[in-house]
Amino acid sequence: MSKPIALTNITIYQEDTRNKVKKAYVDGFEEPLTFGVHGGVKEFYGVNPEVQYPSTLDHLVAAAGG
Repeated sequence: MSKPIALTNITIYQEDTRNKVKKAYVDGFEEPLTFGVHGGVKEFYGVNPEVQYPSTLDHLVAAAGG
């Protein structure tokens, strides 16, 4: 069986629980990824954040498409 060629260390912090904002810090990168809600996702959670961010699902769909 082959060995993994790289491991990723990611730390996630919940920045604003009321508006569902999270930041993911990936080792080797200075800027975090910011996750939040928008559109139907914010309606589902019943929040109306001042700033809307892509959801975790948006990032997964983008990664699968890339």
